[in-house]
Amino acid sequence: MKNIDPIPHSRPTLGAEEAKAAAETILSGQIAQGAMVGKFEKRFADFLGLQQAVAVNSGTSALHLALLALGTRPGDEVIVPDYVCTALLNAVHYTGATPVIADVGAADGNLDCQAALRLITPKTRAVIVPHMFGNPCAGITLFKEREIPVIEDCAQSVGAELAGSKVGTLGDLSIFSFYATKVMTCGEGGMVASNCQELTNAVADLCDYDNRDDYLPRYNYKMTDFQAAMGLVQLTRLPDFIHRRREIAHRYNAGLKDLPLRLPGAQPDQQPIYFRYVVQLANPETLLNHLRNHKISAARPVFKPFQLLTGTNAVTDHGASPQGLNNHGISGHRVPQVAASGTAMRTFAREPNRSPQDVVPCDRLPNACSVSLQLWHESLSLPIYPLLQDAEVDRVIAAIRDYYQKISDT
Repeated sequence: MKNIDPIPHSRPTLGAEEAKAAAETILSGQIAQGAMVGKFEKRFADFLGLQQAVAVNSGTSALHLALLALGTRPGDEVIVPDYVCTALLNAVHYTGATPVIADVGAADGNLDCQAALRLITPKTRAVIVPHMFGNPCAGITLFKEREIPVIEDCAQSVGAELAGSKVGTLGDLSIFSFYATKVMTCGEGGMVASNCQELTNAVADLCDYDNRDDYLPRYNYKMTDFQAAMGLVQLTRLPDFIHRRREIAHRYNAGLKDLPLRLPGAQPDQQPIYFRYVVQLANPETLLNHLRNHKISAARPVFKPFQLLTGTNAVTDHGASPQGLNNHGISGHRVPQVAASGTAMRTFAREPNRSPQDVVPCDRLPNACSVSLQLWHESLSLPIYPLLQDAEVDRVIAAIRDYYQKISDT
C-alpha cells in the first residue's frame, strides 16, 4: 500500500481557465463586488431560467437572507429536515425563529414531505427543502398547495432535474453554495434565486449595507469579483462536471450491484447529479476503516442528525423534552430580532382555518425521526468528483469487494 496515491473523498475541479479568470480580475484592480458579480448573477439566473439571482459569500448567508426576505422573525417556525448540514439550523436561529425538525425518506434522505405537512401550524413561516446528495426532492407542490413558502436548498444539487424542471425553480426561492468541494465552486460563495422580483430585491437590499439613508441592520454578505470570475468559468464547465459524475455513478453501480449494499437509486422523473454516492450497509464504520487502510477516504455524508446535535426527544423516552430545550427540542436561545422595512419584506398568505389542534409537533410523535437516525447509522459516502479517474473508481470497487470477500471467508 505504500506506493499508491491516496484517493480523497472530495476534491475541487479547477484548472488553468479558473486561474486565468481570477488572475485577470485581480490584475484589473477591481476585486470587490462589481461588474463581474453582476455578470455571474445574470448568467446563473439564465441557466436556471429564472428572472433574477443575487450572489453572496456563502450558502449559509444565502439561507439567512432567503428567510429574512420571507419576513421570518422570532415567534415563527421553519420546518427543516433532520438529516442535513447544520447550516440550515444556524440560518433559522440567525432570524430568531424556531426550527421544527421533520423526518426524511429512506430511499434518498430527502425531506419526508408528508411527515412535514403534519408539522405545519399557524406559526409556520417556511419550509426548507434540500435536494440531498444531488437527488431532487419530490413533494414541493404539497407545501405550495397549503400556501407555505418553500426555500429550495440546492447546495448539493445544481443542475439536477425533476420531471424536466431544474431544481431551484420549484419553490419560492432557491439557494446555492459554491464552497470548495461543491458541484461548482468559487472557493466560497452562494446564490439566492427566484422568479419573484420582490424577494430577490429584498435579498439584494439586505446586502447593500453602507451609505444608506434608511438605516436597518444589513449584512456584509457580498461576493467578490474574482470569486465571480471563477464562478463564470465553473458554470460553463458544469454540464461536463455532471456528465462525469453520472459516469462514475454508473461505474460504481455496475461494480457493486451484486454486493449486500443498498446503492443510490432514482425515480424515473428524477435526474440526479450524484454530488455524493451514498451506500447503505449494516456497519459502515468497518468498511470506512477498511478503505482507509487502502488509502481511500470515505465519509459519513451527514455529520450528525439534528436530533443528536440538539437533544430532540425523537431519541429520548416518552416524549419528555430534555432540560433547556423548547417543545420542539431546539435550544431556546434567541438572537436579536432584525427590523425589516415593510416594503422590503413580503408576508405570504397562510391558510386561514388551520389550528394547532390539527397538527402534531414533531417531538410528540413516537420515533418521529427514526428514518433519519437509521440513515445516519447505515450510510457511507464514497469518493465521486469529476477528477476521479476510472482506475481510481475501480480501486474503490476492488477494495469494497475485498472487504466482503474477507467477511465471507471468516
